[in-house]
Amino acid sequence: MDKLYIIIPAYNEQENIKNVINDWYPIVEEIGNESRLVIIDDGSKDATYQIMQEAAKGLAAFEPVTKPNGGHGATVLYGYKYAIEAGADYIFQTDSDGQTLPDEFWQFWEMREDYDMVIGQRKGRQDGLARVFVTKVLKLVLRLCFHVNIPDANTPFRLMKASRLKEQIGLIPDNYNLSNVLISVIYAKKRLAVKYLPITFRPRQGGTNSINMKKIIRIGRKAFKDFRHINRYLNYAVKSV
Repeated sequence: MDKLYIIIPAYNEQENIKNVINDWYPIVEEIGNESRLVIIDDGSKDATYQIMQEAAKGLAAFEPVTKPNGGHGATVLYGYKYAIEAGADYIFQTDSDGQTLPDEFWQFWEMREDYDMVIGQRKGRQDGLARVFVTKVLKLVLRLCFHVNIPDANTPFRLMKASRLKEQIGLIPDNYNLSNVLISVIYAKKRLAVKYLPITFRPRQGGTNSINMKKIIRIGRKAFKDFRHINRYLNYAVKSV
């Protein structure tokens, strides 16, 4: 009996959030076994959480959660810990901007027993050249800092065995902004069983993108410094296993 928790962070997504709930709720309903859709409002300034609360009244397997604003990575990490504490067997993460397709989830679910993580690789991305450029630069930086070759480290479309994630999650600093990237790195350095599958990645389906090039550059500079420090810690952790 496999219990799935779908974890979705949300910030100022009042234009998208109803569609996101309608898209992803049928998956946990079909799987059953006390599976849950958990959307975590990251301190939104709009009506995102209120819309979530209203939708939850008729959806027994939907759990709306809110917390103070901490950023995407911190919210994803919060969600993973939430799912682990709730006894999830598998954790799936995607985002609340409507760029991913629920129909593509099922091929991941079919492979759940064979891999520690099944992660999407964004092919033919439709979200702009700037984002594609950032992904390529990130791939290079990870190779230089961690000596791992990861096709798409930050994809918000990943299915993980909760038991395996529980073993690794302590290696990720609290409130870390690039927690999904670091999870991809940890799995690669430890040579855990990971499968990449191509996925569709559409343009944002509504609302405003909170990430701009100036913010990307600022995050990138901090990430490079953090990566160098974290790499020393990870090398020690891997050798100690």
